[in-house]
Amino acid sequence: MQSQHAAQRPPHSSPDGPVVDVEQAEAALAEHYPRLVRLAYLLLPPGTGRSRRVLTAHALAQRALPRGRTTAPVIPAQSAQSAQAAQSAPPAESPPSAPPPGPDGDPGYALVRLQVVRTALRAGGPLRRALLSPPLPRVWGLRLHPRSGGADELALDQRLSALPGPARAAYVLRGLERLADDDVCRVLTEAGVADAAAALREADGVPAEYRLLDSPEFDPCSLQARPTDLLRRRRHLKVALAAGGALVVCGALLGLPGDGWGPDGAAAPSYAQNPAARAALDPAKLARVSSALWKVSARTDFSVWPARGDLTGDRDLLRRALAVWARPGERVQVSATPGTPSGGPAGPPQLLYAGTVDRARVVILHDGLRIARYAEPEGGARGAVLDLARVDGADRAGASAVVLSRVDGNVRYLAAPWVSEARYRDLREPDAGAKDLTLTDGVTSPLASPALRAGSCTSWNVLELTDGTRTRLMTDLAELVPARLTAGRPGAAGGASGDGVLRAWAPFACSLASVRSAGVRSVNAWAFAEQPLPDGAAGPAEWVCTRAETWRGGGSRVLAQFHTPGGPSGTVVAKAEDVPQCGARKPRVLAGVLWKSPAGTWYLLAAGSRGTRSVTATGGVEGTARGNLLTVEAERGARADLVGTLKDGGTITGLG
Repeated sequence: MQSQHAAQRPPHSSPDGPVVDVEQAEAALAEHYPRLVRLAYLLLPPGTGRSRRVLTAHALAQRALPRGRTTAPVIPAQSAQSAQAAQSAPPAESPPSAPPPGPDGDPGYALVRLQVVRTALRAGGPLRRALLSPPLPRVWGLRLHPRSGGADELALDQRLSALPGPARAAYVLRGLERLADDDVCRVLTEAGVADAAAALREADGVPAEYRLLDSPEFDPCSLQARPTDLLRRRRHLKVALAAGGALVVCGALLGLPGDGWGPDGAAAPSYAQNPAARAALDPAKLARVSSALWKVSARTDFSVWPARGDLTGDRDLLRRALAVWARPGERVQVSATPGTPSGGPAGPPQLLYAGTVDRARVVILHDGLRIARYAEPEGGARGAVLDLARVDGADRAGASAVVLSRVDGNVRYLAAPWVSEARYRDLREPDAGAKDLTLTDGVTSPLASPALRAGSCTSWNVLELTDGTRTRLMTDLAELVPARLTAGRPGAAGGASGDGVLRAWAPFACSLASVRSAGVRSVNAWAFAEQPLPDGAAGPAEWVCTRAETWRGGGSRVLAQFHTPGGPSGTVVAKAEDVPQCGARKPRVLAGVLWKSPAGTWYLLAAGSRGTRSVTATGGVEGTARGNLLTVEAERGARADLVGTLKDGGTITGLG
């Protein structure tokens, strides 16, 4: 049995190489300036610092303007074939997405793009110092850097940093510019690369996660600003008169040299001295609650967690954690889930944990809206990390656990005080038993996390937490708070770790990778239909809709998946974002797939949820069926539009 995807190809640019004057090149540069600066930022060599990399990217884009009339390279601005390669095509038929809009056929853009690539590649050569210290633009008194992305963006940036310049350029031209391999070779050759084919082969070693190149992590036009050393600038005259005294003051504010922590650790210099800001940074004013409050409180969320850990009395550590949260320095690695504000707390937050975990000192704080995790190495002052996650509106299930540490692919959790037992199991193997995790003052023993694992998906570990008589399933999605897994009809889904939930999720566990680092609060799997298969194929096939809800409300993601008996995993046939289908507001869905029977005949199979009176296909396939199931012969590669009539008189269209 097979299934297929179809795709559309946009027309190629003209093969002529027109002459471009300065005015045309300037218009192309001005119109596509953010795209060119992002391209330069991704191509620049690593190790220059994010602030300098931002300014250099802008300088390279601004200096790409030719001095006179110049012949433009004969290179299409975008290739649909490359755009297809940027996405992993599932084996089932679903409407393909058009490639993102780009400056197709603009010779002015092709010219300035080539100049940006050429100068960015030279930045890794003998002229590196001059190219990485451009005279303009300059920014005084501020450090600028793009907004932090998720774990996927960080992993991709590390992989690209390991590539040589030409291979990094090949990957970016494929993914960001949507160029076909032949066009990539032509750009690299004209940019001065000696062996463009070898660069393409090296780029093949990095997973094709091209959608991440459009992330705010790599956008040097959408920036965050942090002040430089304000106090040192104000004391500049004093330094000239009394250098020794000024050095003592700067050492007290900015930290002593070597591997020791200063009072504020890796935090940037203070720039707010109002009473509320000072109170939020005072470890003595941290909120702490009784260890028994959760047993009597009407609320059961993070606000009733007691402070745990062996370092809750370490005021120096707590002061550093608060200071870094309010003013993360340029060496602090900061991450935040989508929709999470990155500023410091408005007042004294609540202390949930302070202790030593896996050779690191970790502090967990809660300000009513967010969870903040601060971590620093146990033996030195470098490598501080700050993670933020939005958790407003958390209930008892949503406040069941927080990630304490990730080391060597393993994860440890801090469980809620009402959790009495912790286990883990492979979600893809529902018949395999769960394995026990130890709980020490709420801290679990480590377990292998599926969140940042590279390669094919062969297993998916989930956390089972027992709260009284209820056992809940949670999964790590590369964020501070694990997401809850449920199964059933939206609005009536069950989250207990029973056989029904486990078996409902088993074929679709690997699809959870598509919602990593998206601020997901819970994911529900709803088996909305079963469909007999034609030509005597073993059946029935199962139709399942998975919906990921986020902490911020927006950004929910819906997948329609199709699973045939004996198949190891479900196949994604349709997807949508921020739609009511498959949710509690509109618990209904309609989806279709092209499927090849064992006899070699292609069929359009479509299914609607309960309450669908009829299903109709139009376009490349014509057919109508009463009820919620449609089976009609089709040609390979056919496209069809689906419409369902509901029993209440309404209509529903195919997902996506």
